[in-house]
Amino acid sequence: MKIRIKKDLTKVQKVTEKKIVDYLLENRDIKDKHEFTHPQPPTDIDLIRIRRVFKSRLEKVFRTLEKIKKEGRLIVVYTDYDADGITGGAILWETLYILGFKVMPYVPDRKSEGYGFSVKGIDKVKKLYNPALIISVDHGITAHEKIIYAKSLGIDVVVTDHHLRSETAPKQALAVFHIPELSGAGVSYFFAKDIFDYFVKKTPQAAIYKNYFTSDYLAFAAIGGIADLIPLTGINRSLVKFGLAALNTTGRIGLVHILKEAGIYGKKITPYEVGFVIAPRINAVGRLEKAIDALRLLCTKKEDRAYQLAEHIGKKNQLRQDLVKQAFDQAKKIVDGYGKIPKIIILYPPPSQVWDEGIIGLIAAKITETYYRPTLVLTPIDGYYKGSGRSIASFHITDFLRDLNLLKEVGGHRQAVGFTLEESIFDRFVKKINQRADKTLTEKDLEKTIEADFKIDPNMITLDLVKEMEKLQPFGIGNPTPSFYSKVTVNGAEIFGKNNNHLKIWAGQLELIAFGEADRYLELSRGKQIGAVYNVEIDRWAGKEKLRGKISHWTT
Repeated sequence: MKIRIKKDLTKVQKVTEKKIVDYLLENRDIKDKHEFTHPQPPTDIDLIRIRRVFKSRLEKVFRTLEKIKKEGRLIVVYTDYDADGITGGAILWETLYILGFKVMPYVPDRKSEGYGFSVKGIDKVKKLYNPALIISVDHGITAHEKIIYAKSLGIDVVVTDHHLRSETAPKQALAVFHIPELSGAGVSYFFAKDIFDYFVKKTPQAAIYKNYFTSDYLAFAAIGGIADLIPLTGINRSLVKFGLAALNTTGRIGLVHILKEAGIYGKKITPYEVGFVIAPRINAVGRLEKAIDALRLLCTKKEDRAYQLAEHIGKKNQLRQDLVKQAFDQAKKIVDGYGKIPKIIILYPPPSQVWDEGIIGLIAAKITETYYRPTLVLTPIDGYYKGSGRSIASFHITDFLRDLNLLKEVGGHRQAVGFTLEESIFDRFVKKINQRADKTLTEKDLEKTIEADFKIDPNMITLDLVKEMEKLQPFGIGNPTPSFYSKVTVNGAEIFGKNNNHLKIWAGQLELIAFGEADRYLELSRGKQIGAVYNVEIDRWAGKEKLRGKISHWTT
């Protein structure tokens, strides 16, 4: 484990709170402080401002939508089953609905249809709805053959997506809106807003819903962006900053009941609550059942229906947690049994065990976090392996797998991938990965590094400094919570928590929390010096304010 310190403030004279914040912006390569702390409202941004090339594509979409509406034909919003796809699908489906279009949402079944477009899914949509148009949300950018198939059935396709594309975008699509720096829900938000602004002039009764783009739909876009780990910079920062404000004041009953079921209604919602409480609930139902229930929850106007769906989704989330814990324990036992851990870990269920396809990505994430190795987790299904992978910061897992030229399907991001592999070539797949991993990944790549923004005397950390840093919120991917490294002297320590598994350390004016580290209590004694990487927040309670730190790594 290495600690990389970006700026040593113990060697800087007369450093002020403002100067420390300037250093933080410099660490994040942010040039314009005012623009960063005062991002442009998303309502002032449209697709054409994002990409000039979208102008002609939007005009083509508007003409097509006008024709469909005039002829009374139907549109299908065909969305992905994760939190990003569900929130983006809710935005676009509801926008078209309130504008008077005949429109139905469609969420594919993860197990029988898989990610994105499939022949089975398109056939089902054709049989159920016979649509004139399918609009994808959060997928479609690599679906060349499936779009050709839809066209052969007389269905036009519009693609809205943000995933990595192959060399060319699908030329067979009516129009493609591909914005990698946004989430699927972010692309959907701006696409829906442009459609609304165009058609509301012809549908004046819909004007009362314009405020959705400054409230509910912004909240949805924020959830999608945080859930899909999109960097909180540029336009996505604008969506998330304004979207979190909307989420904290939401009156949409579906969101309200999610917050109530999760026990966080009335509390401040930050990227943490979205990423670790809200999004997993939306994801859980798609992992284990039919994701359409999550979309229904976001869009329902009925109080009792929202309550029932939120409770149902909460139970599915608990089941998901139980399944992941059981499978992770099995996977960890396998890895711990290796003589030497490979550079890329490849796992599949032990004999007589089943790892549900919906949770293999979560297992991969936990194994990657534990061992700091790119990890692929596979589960056998009808002559194929369905696989999901997670990676470390320095390794592009999707490009690596795509370059193998062995997979039936592959798609994803730099640090997350989903794929399908024929069972018959599994051994060849493993052999090729191990050979390429040895050439591609160095031992330095596999050494976990913890970054700290500053080496600092803890006495320099004041309420005023932390309040100044709060102006850079929201924190998350691309704009991490400011972190410090200090040598501190222990004044005292205690074990706490429901299961007595956490550690509280007093050091000078700081109260530092080390979650899950109670077993290290005996390493501490009054007067002992420790080195700690930590971040600091203000604990506000009963009108009082005090500093509290959270330790991410410490050594004695």
